[in-house]
Amino acid sequence: MTTLNLQLTIREALPGAVRKLDPRELLATPVMLVVEVGAVATTVLSALDPSVMGWSVTVWLWLTVLFGTLAESVAEGRGKAQAASLRALQQETTARRLRADGSEEAVPSTALRTGDLVVVEAGQRIPGDGDVVEGVASVDESAVTGESAPVIRESGGDRSAVTGGTVVLSDRIVVRISSDPGQSFVDRMIALVEGSERQRTPNEIALNVLLSSLTAIFVVVVGSLYFVADYSEAHQSVLVLTALLVCLIPTTIGALLSAIGIAGMDRLVRRNVLAMSGRAVEAAGDVDVLLLDKTGTITHGNRQASELLPLPGVPYDELAEASLLSSLADETPEGRSIVTLVGGSEARTPPGSALVEFSAMTRMSGIDLDGREIRKGAASAVTAWAKRTDPELDGLVQQVSSSGGTPLVVADSGRLLGVIHLKDVVKDGIRERFDEMRAMGIRTVMITGDNAVTAAAIAQEAGVDDFLAEATPEDKLALIRQEQEGGRMVAMCGDGTNDAPALAQADVGVAMNTGTTAAKEAGNMVDLDSDPTKLIDVVEIGKQLLITRGALTTFSVANDVAKYFAILPAMFVVAFPELDVLNVMHLSSPQSAIVSAVVFNALIIVALIPLSLRGVRYRPSSATALLRRNLLVYGLGGLIAPFVGIKLLDLVISLIPGL
Repeated sequence: MTTLNLQLTIREALPGAVRKLDPRELLATPVMLVVEVGAVATTVLSALDPSVMGWSVTVWLWLTVLFGTLAESVAEGRGKAQAASLRALQQETTARRLRADGSEEAVPSTALRTGDLVVVEAGQRIPGDGDVVEGVASVDESAVTGESAPVIRESGGDRSAVTGGTVVLSDRIVVRISSDPGQSFVDRMIALVEGSERQRTPNEIALNVLLSSLTAIFVVVVGSLYFVADYSEAHQSVLVLTALLVCLIPTTIGALLSAIGIAGMDRLVRRNVLAMSGRAVEAAGDVDVLLLDKTGTITHGNRQASELLPLPGVPYDELAEASLLSSLADETPEGRSIVTLVGGSEARTPPGSALVEFSAMTRMSGIDLDGREIRKGAASAVTAWAKRTDPELDGLVQQVSSSGGTPLVVADSGRLLGVIHLKDVVKDGIRERFDEMRAMGIRTVMITGDNAVTAAAIAQEAGVDDFLAEATPEDKLALIRQEQEGGRMVAMCGDGTNDAPALAQADVGVAMNTGTTAAKEAGNMVDLDSDPTKLIDVVEIGKQLLITRGALTTFSVANDVAKYFAILPAMFVVAFPELDVLNVMHLSSPQSAIVSAVVFNALIIVALIPLSLRGVRYRPSSATALLRRNLLVYGLGGLIAPFVGIKLLDLVISLIPGL
């Protein structure tokens, strides 16, 4: 965030920050509530007994509270622009609801309920979240995903879900509505990006309890000092003790804690990932095991024909012709790539032939022509159809599988001709990403429906730690439970209804926006771009959130230590001159020391707002290395910064008459 952008954001957030000064708002942040009570007390005392020091402390105590609420208000304000654009999707439209008899009725979109069927044609806005149950259409989802390219939505399969407010660009579809008014996907997005439904996470609650406990202890200690000072004839005013209390309690992290959590969710939103709760973001930071689908995540997903391997005695041209003819009915990307490989892109279906389309049941495609039956497909399916095997063929199949490819066998009227090698290309840079995961202590597991030999080859090339071959939905669920029983946190992504059980079981389940409603409801995150590799980014953002919170907590606690050397000697040096040895900063006067500490305490909150919003830069490394870096940079930095800052402020403040 640039300085200019931050200034504009702060200016817009100021009204919200002022509203948050309401004590009822501050009840959720006890540290800042204590500061506000102190500000009220010093305001009363300064009004009764005016002094330059009294009003200086009072003004800066109020600014301390304001800066704390400003941090949260700025964090919340960053999502308002996106929420405004999302609200444009919610404009009421007229829906064409289907009656039981098949006729249509025009109703407002707000009247639709779960289970209603609506018809949407080209140029019309989809009136609500749902699943396509009939037809196929091109849909513009740019208002949700930010991507200008249209997407295809069709009935059946894992690309049937549609989002209310998106626009159909072509054809006609029938949509079954899956949410009632006010509970749509966009409604939830708006509530989350604005922070209105952000619940505190368990770690955040635990840290808040710790900060509240420390504050309570310092209240008791500072309260006791009033009587100790009286007993030792080093009388201290309530004003000075209030300043001491505010400087000793962890105001820095207390002011920034909520902003850090909101900013973490905002970073996900900016990556087009919607987290259903802050707890999901935190869980991503604690992930130990990453389950990744091979196709589309580790590999490009569109397997391409790379070579033909004829059996001994079979001419290459014969295998090429049979491969071409048997692929004419195969409309899959793999089938089209075979046609391209053999140079038959202009091939037409021969007259008098009968095409045999590919199906998941037969796992073959082919053609019947002039008494010949030509088939191409999975090795086991084609050999079973041909009712014969061949050791040479088995060797070719094994050769392709062991290289990470997929073998397709071609046969002509029961005669085995050879193998087509389909190559599934591993994505560039994916090995390096997995190396980063390993450095973070995360174990990566590739899930694939391929056989074990092919899976092992791809796993080795990609650099994953383990793989699960020939995986079924039950296998995925069993693997997740097994890992969790070992005390590990598991993340996975999916898009189909058959992925829903595993997504629900995983600690972090990222559902693809293109997937089914069941998958999106089962997961605790939704990727609007439907990019499975983004699961890696989600984990990094989660870890950045935890590191940022830990770093600023370390800084805040270390910060307070330095303030002891500014205020305590200033309070008691008159009664106990020997305490001057603790005045290592050689501050000008007790009054200047106290005001300087209070001013620094307020300004450091403002200085750290950009860091709390941006997050501490995350570098993949072990937990030990991260802790060492945290203590060195933020622990030592937290000790040194107040000494420098308070000394510089003292040089300026000591010039003010009356201090």
